[in-house]
Amino acid sequence: MNKHAKTIAKNAAVVAGATLVSRILGFVRDIIVAFALGAGLFADAFFVAFRIPNLLRRLFGEGSLTMAFIPVYSRTLEEEGEEAAQAMARSAMIWLAGILIAITVVVEVLARPLTMVIAPGFIDNAEQFQVTIDLVRICFPYVVFICGVALCMGILNSRGHFLAPALAPVALNVALIGSALFGYLMGYNVAYCMAYGVLVGGAAQWFMQQPFLKKAGFSWRGQWAWRNKGVARMGMLMLPTVFGAAVYQLNILLGTLLASFLPVGSVSYLYYADRLVQFPLGVFGIAVSTAALPSLAKLAARNEMEEYDKALSLSLGLTLFIALPAAAGLIGLAEPVISLLFQRGAFTAEAVTATSQALVAYAVGLPFIALSRPLVAGFYALEDTRTPVKIAVACLVANVGLGVWLMQSMAHVGLALAVSLSSLLNFALLHIFLTRKREARLLPAGSAVKTAVLSILIGWGAYMTGGWTPWCLLLIPVWVVVYIGMAFVLRLNEARLFADMIKARVRRGKLPKGM
Repeated sequence: MNKHAKTIAKNAAVVAGATLVSRILGFVRDIIVAFALGAGLFADAFFVAFRIPNLLRRLFGEGSLTMAFIPVYSRTLEEEGEEAAQAMARSAMIWLAGILIAITVVVEVLARPLTMVIAPGFIDNAEQFQVTIDLVRICFPYVVFICGVALCMGILNSRGHFLAPALAPVALNVALIGSALFGYLMGYNVAYCMAYGVLVGGAAQWFMQQPFLKKAGFSWRGQWAWRNKGVARMGMLMLPTVFGAAVYQLNILLGTLLASFLPVGSVSYLYYADRLVQFPLGVFGIAVSTAALPSLAKLAARNEMEEYDKALSLSLGLTLFIALPAAAGLIGLAEPVISLLFQRGAFTAEAVTATSQALVAYAVGLPFIALSRPLVAGFYALEDTRTPVKIAVACLVANVGLGVWLMQSMAHVGLALAVSLSSLLNFALLHIFLTRKREARLLPAGSAVKTAVLSILIGWGAYMTGGWTPWCLLLIPVWVVVYIGMAFVLRLNEARLFADMIKARVRRGKLPKGM
């Protein structure tokens, strides 16, 4: 089996495990924040204030910055050596810090008009408006830390370390939980405490990366330059990725806008259903693409394109091996899962039915959303960031058009189905263009067919036991074992890779060597 594929799978396991911890802790954070902060003037002010740096994080941090940095850093390391690569990383950090600090100063000065733009409804309430301005000024410097963390993530991932960057969100969740409880127990204003908690969390995420950078042999002390060709190349690659992130955010906004024209409750049905679909996507979909990019970038930099094709192919196979049964399980168990999680209080049986219908429609597209991530990583590894963005714009138009058409007859379910169909289109276009670019078959057809058949059987079995609510959910581990066992019988490479990865972690009781 391809050694790069094994490396990607092991690294994906690390990222998935850390992301799972972060997601669970995020759920705990939401419960505690709801308890301590509640819903009211100060809660609304905090969530609006935190939304601004969070939006910039999504546009300029994590995805965009890291995906533009890793290919350039890997190529510099391969072609010019360690010293040049470190100088490029330092130069990128100096530029990043300079730009973000300048933006932060502008926001601190113009916090009042900025708040008028993002929360015009608060202007009529003088107290709420002033509190929001204060919280904007406290929260905004978080962008300096989190974008710095994204660059650290790029350095560490390029050097084969994935744990510390993947655990970074845990530090923010701990800081927000701690600050909320501190404010509540000490009698301070919880919103202001949480705003400072955002800063503490950002700083904690930054300092959390530093020991691992040092251990990996990287130092912030050394040569750097304002005019660094690697940084210039990185900046050119970032422009399309930032635009792509903006397209994604616009997609969410337009979906909510269309849902607002439907009967009351439609927005909520879509929100709750989407949260369930995002869980396997966030844990596994992101994990494989995050782990794949550094390996693919190194292979592209070395011009080992045959190995690149093999590694990308197995990344797609592994993604499908996880995403297809997850989608089948969500479809088969949609109603009992929604019922168990949400049916209480104001969430009626009618709401359960409506939400489960949306979940089924969303789950249809889950495999295509998951498969698109390694494909995008494949483009970025080749330093082609324009093609995925052009495709994303085309799919945005398709999503809106399909949404407007399908909502006429299917209401909110039509909007969810439009997302799935546009995701299918996105995957198909990405796969076609990258296949043509590489002149190679990337998606393993044999594995895809076998995985699809097994997933359909598992989904059907889950559906047939769905009437045992809520006991049918206790059978989920059984279905997982049955699925993996049947995959071994059919001799799926992805099953063996998945099992070897789990056994290695259990046997050693620690992370795989080199992580």
